[in-house]
Amino acid sequence: MAKDRRPDAGSAVVIPLEGLPKRGRVRSVGYVEAITILPVGQAPSFSAVLTSTGPGDRATEAGVQQRPARIRLIWLGQRRVPGIDAGIRLGFEGTVFEVDGLPTMYNPRYEIQSLLEN
Repeated sequence: MAKDRRPDAGSAVVIPLEGLPKRGRVRSVGYVEAITILPVGQAPSFSAVLTSTGPGDRATEAGVQQRPARIRLIWLGQRRVPGIDAGIRLGFEGTVFEVDGLPTMYNPRYEIQSLLEN
């Protein structure tokens, strides 16, 4: 029987974006805040920046708005990844490390999740 390797599979612990290590293999979930599509003249690459807060959520503490945790996911060789657009909830898994001060993951496994899923 095949092992379930989806980002929401029960075998691995889901780490909140605020708790991501500087480097290592992780499984997490976030909301797509922005996507980047490169021009045709450049090598194909598609990226999405995910945050810990969903659309319409506000991270506040003592009345002061806090910047939510973020991670950049990059798919090399892809001009577009179907289904990934701003506002969706995305479970993902892969190796994270910092690039330009932002946690980054290349070619992650991912699963588009409905807002009703936990």
